[in-house]
Amino acid sequence: MTIDAARFAEMMQSGAALLENNKQHVNDLNVFPVPDGDTGSNMSCTINTGIAELAKLDAASLSLAADKFASALLRGARGNSGVILSLLFRGISKGLKGKDAATAAEFAASLKEGVAAAYNAVMRPTEGTILTVARVSSDAAVAFAAGNDDLIALLERTIEVAAEALAETTDQNPVLKKAGVIDAGGEGYLLLLKGMLAALNGEPVAFSGEVPTAPAKNVFDVFETENITFAFDTVFIVRKTGKKSLDPLRHYLNGIGDSLVIGEDDEAFKVHVHTNVPGDALNAAQKYGTLELAKIENMRTQHDDVAAGRKAHTTDDLDDEEALFGPAAPEKPYGFVSVCAGEGMHELFRELGVDAVVDGGQTMNPSTADILKAVNSVPAETVFVLPNNKNIIMAAEQCAPLTAKKVVVIHSKTIPQGITAMYNFDDSLTTDELTGIFENACTTVHTALITNAVRDSGFDGASIREGEYLALLDGTLIANTFDLNAALAAVADAFAAFDPDIISIYRGVGADEASAAQAEAVFDKKLPGAEITLLDGGQPVYVYILSAE
Repeated sequence: MTIDAARFAEMMQSGAALLENNKQHVNDLNVFPVPDGDTGSNMSCTINTGIAELAKLDAASLSLAADKFASALLRGARGNSGVILSLLFRGISKGLKGKDAATAAEFAASLKEGVAAAYNAVMRPTEGTILTVARVSSDAAVAFAAGNDDLIALLERTIEVAAEALAETTDQNPVLKKAGVIDAGGEGYLLLLKGMLAALNGEPVAFSGEVPTAPAKNVFDVFETENITFAFDTVFIVRKTGKKSLDPLRHYLNGIGDSLVIGEDDEAFKVHVHTNVPGDALNAAQKYGTLELAKIENMRTQHDDVAAGRKAHTTDDLDDEEALFGPAAPEKPYGFVSVCAGEGMHELFRELGVDAVVDGGQTMNPSTADILKAVNSVPAETVFVLPNNKNIIMAAEQCAPLTAKKVVVIHSKTIPQGITAMYNFDDSLTTDELTGIFENACTTVHTALITNAVRDSGFDGASIREGEYLALLDGTLIANTFDLNAALAAVADAFAAFDPDIISIYRGVGADEASAAQAEAVFDKKLPGAEITLLDGGQPVYVYILSAE
């Protein structure tokens, strides 16, 4: 048995399905019982971008399939776990380069290449993580393949060793040991391997829920431009204003086009039709109600673009200037992209001079492609990216080789660090000078977060109950209580040790104005010498984000 393009696709599909079906289990391995356990979601979203890419390939070589899969993962990578996963598959694709099919030994060698690529890209690899699981299991795969060419037996041995390595991560990583859990990323990787084995055994795993959307097969591979009788793919929704039968409209649309589908309920109807006169179709439909939404695409020009090897434009590109015009031409030396969540946070960063804001943060890490799109929209030669979350930094760093712009990722791990960095911007300085200033500014900020426990848990000697307020200072748990004011007081006491000049309080969606006033009062009382600023951040997940400088 060998792995060709079709088998590779089936293995990846099965692995992705098993991971998707168990992503909440992986999420729940989060160390702290706070609503940011998104490793499973990030890995699943990342791998599914590759599955969507494979769906577009037909009769490809193994080399091409692996390369396209890895490239899609790179752009779709979310969170550190997603980036590492993309790096592993980038190395695997390198190991399979030029091959139409792979033997057991060649596949084992590609797993080893994947580990090398990941370790080379991660500046400070940490043992007791997905990297450890991948490294130890790939070593075992190479050793096994030296004396056995059975692919199924190879993957069985790889999984056996990966499971053993995963069990050991608890003792290898001090943070995991405190929480008494295995590494979430390693568990996600093991699930992928198990799904791949299921496919080799002829029992591929299917998605238990809704199958993640993949692009439809390109119908233009089959039709020539002249075979397209009706050029405009027209879709629209009309809100009904009466109870008139749609039969006359159906008869009319059939007369001016084909591929007609009309769906309706008591309040509205949706039309899909191919026609050469989309305006006439819309005008006729408005006799039955109010037009709410319309999409019109020229299938002839789309076909011509695809035939010429160009990207076919769709209505999705109307919100994407880069798709139509390419990266924004530089109009200034420096620009900024910031990642944050909450209308108040968005507005604050824009007021500070950020050109593009990417919506995201805890529980919703943006992909490399999301950040890259924002980078390319900035009309500057050098674009500084403020991830404002430690789990987004690696995804942001993957943007650098994907754009002609110079990308500098500042290692801001919290929203307050990103804000302080922006306060220190001076456009008269060089890129290196600014980078040093921004990085140093981040180190001067102490960040506290108050959120709610999502489950009962024990951590570092503390007994945590679901629903409690958790106060974390610079990532360390300092209080867990059902009394919000007590959690705020614990933060204020901790801040006092820094003798801060400035205290910033950002209230989230879980705090109303009365609660915010009480929070401000707590800090006024405990830190009378500090300047206290209360802002409406509107952020999800965290009731309060607080900083001391």
